[in-house]
Amino acid sequence: MDFTNEQVQRYSRHILLKGVGGKGQEKLLDAKVLVIGAGGLGSPITLYLAAAGVGTIGIVDPDTVELSNLQRQVLHYTSDVDRPKVVSAKETVEKLNPDVTVKPIQGLVTKDNIIDLVNEYDFILEGTDNFPTKFLVNDACILTDKPFNQGGILRFRGQTMTHVPGSASYRCVYREPPPPGAVPTCSEAGVLGAIAGILGTIQAAEALKYILGLGELLTDRVLQFDALTMEFRTTRVKKTEWGNVAAENTKITELIEYEQGACDVGVEQQYAEPRVKVESV
Repeated sequence: MDFTNEQVQRYSRHILLKGVGGKGQEKLLDAKVLVIGAGGLGSPITLYLAAAGVGTIGIVDPDTVELSNLQRQVLHYTSDVDRPKVVSAKETVEKLNPDVTVKPIQGLVTKDNIIDLVNEYDFILEGTDNFPTKFLVNDACILTDKPFNQGGILRFRGQTMTHVPGSASYRCVYREPPPPGAVPTCSEAGVLGAIAGILGTIQAAEALKYILGLGELLTDRVLQFDALTMEFRTTRVKKTEWGNVAAENTKITELIEYEQGACDVGVEQQYAEPRVKVESV
């Protein structure tokens, strides 16, 4: 690829990096990443993917911008209130980096459309605020052999993990969603806005590392942090039988749409710690 003078300037700090260089930047410009959720996590994810020059970014979200979103959802501005989030996100990205093609998809991911969605992309990032979607994304990506990263935030805490074919998945940590109403909602529990930025940036870094083939991904590990103490820890998890939706002995043989709770988020109560632990590192 022949970079324009503007592209050389824009991506110069990438091109200078050992292990990235011009070839790595070409990989980013050729890459296709799907971001599911254009809210607190999807905002920093999308901004950093776009700034890095990821060539195609699909953004899925069914909602419109609300004033209460703006405390943490930095893709959107006051003038975007009542507008579809995917439209607002597309406009923000286009102003940031004209090299990036944004594919806005306004609507929910369902068992009827998710396979077709994820099949179009190289890496999937999930940053939604409800458990049913997290499990649907997990199962669809495993069935299609797609690498993905999932994240959740609540109050002052966050957690994330990455899956590539053969590694532990979200179901290896949580076998099934909690009962509706068992976990506090966004409006009940609250979240410190900057927490979304911390975790979303980590999620974006996982996608970039995957595309570039650099470093160690958060596979077979769950990363958790508490912003009140600024303590980070990584917990190793084992791949389990029920973590493989294609396994013969698992109960999961097809995509399931669990009952959608009202904005259940992150990890709390019995979901505050991974259930399957080997060791902390």
